[in-house]
Amino acid sequence: MKAGIIPVTPLQQNCSLIWCTATNKGALVDPGGDLDKVKAALKNSGVELEKILLTHGHIDHCGEAGILAKELGVPIEGPHEADRFWIARLDDDGARFGVHGQTFEPDRWLEEGETVTVGDLELEVFHCPGHTPGHVIFYHRPSKFALVGDVLFQGSIGRTDFPMGNHQDLIDAIVTKLWPLGDDVTFIPGHGPTSTFGQERKTNAFVSDAALA
Repeated sequence: MKAGIIPVTPLQQNCSLIWCTATNKGALVDPGGDLDKVKAALKNSGVELEKILLTHGHIDHCGEAGILAKELGVPIEGPHEADRFWIARLDDDGARFGVHGQTFEPDRWLEEGETVTVGDLELEVFHCPGHTPGHVIFYHRPSKFALVGDVLFQGSIGRTDFPMGNHQDLIDAIVTKLWPLGDDVTFIPGHGPTSTFGQERKTNAFVSDAALA
């Protein structure tokens, strides 16, 4: 498995391209905007795009995902259906935030415990509400690698002051679903640099072991 990051939108959201080295098939995770930039990166990689994966319904993560899926002829998988209301308001949020958005219907809503495939790779789906009610993360166990969207960042956690956000739900998701995967798990967050769960347990001001003690 390999992965690359393509920052998109004025919010510098980490769109990720992940791919299976055995099959050269890949997925774009959270291609929220700047589609010319995303398509150029995809072309330069030589990867055969198989699908789009979405962690949640905020505009910087999925505003133009439906447009890209139609253009490239690939399905969209994710997020959890609890984020349907966020996707339904993408057109309105685009005008509000100055980021282009267009509503769409994913080909598959995801549930806790399901898996998604990318080539020969299998990624586990964890439902991690709090930032949004339908947020999911993707975990590739053999690589100890996770794509966590806006659940967790280097040194911080996702905002919970949006509609249907819940701070305690977010903390619970991080502690009960992410931490048990192991300190040596490397993750790509929705914004900012990569980190490991172990580093965040040591230093994160919101969810370190010391902060939660």
